[in-house]
Amino acid sequence: MMLQNTRGGLVVWFSMLLGLLFQLMPVPEVVEASRPDWLLLIMIYWAMALPHRYNILTAWVLGTVLDVLLGSYLGIRSLTFSLVIYIIVLNYQKLRNFSIWQQALIIAFLLLLYHLLIYWMQFVIFRSEFQVQQLLPVLSGTVIWPWIYWLLRRLRRRYKVK
Repeated sequence: MMLQNTRGGLVVWFSMLLGLLFQLMPVPEVVEASRPDWLLLIMIYWAMALPHRYNILTAWVLGTVLDVLLGSYLGIRSLTFSLVIYIIVLNYQKLRNFSIWQQALIIAFLLLLYHLLIYWMQFVIFRSEFQVQQLLPVLSGTVIWPWIYWLLRRLRRRYKVK
C-alpha cells in the first residue's frame, strides 16, 4: 500500500517536472511566442483531479521555482499560479462534470486571466507595452488541453494515483 502511494506521487511530480522542462526548453523564436504554459496546464489537471493533494501550496512552490529559473521578479508567477489553482480547487467538482470542450473554454479563460495578470504586474514594474503576441499561449494552451487531459488521466488510471 505504501509503495503504491509513493509511486502515484512520483508520477505526479515527474509530470510536473516534465512540464517545467517543457516550459524552459529552448525552442525556435517562431514557436516561442505561442508556447503553451505546460506547467500551469499540468498543475490545473492535478488540482482538478486531486485537489486535496495538489493545490495552492504546490502552485506557489512551482511558481517560485519557475520565477527563479526564468530570472523574473520573484513572486509574479507564484501569485498568478496560486490564483488560477485557487479558482480550480474551488470549482473542481463542477469542472469534472463538464465535457472536455467546456473545460477547454474555462481553461482558456483561466489562461487569459493568468497572462493578463502577468502583463499587469510587468506593466507596473517595467512599464512594458501590451502586444497581442502575449495572448498566443492562451490559444495554444486551449488547443492542447484535451491531449494533456487525456494523457494525464491515462497515467493517473494506469498508476492508480489517488
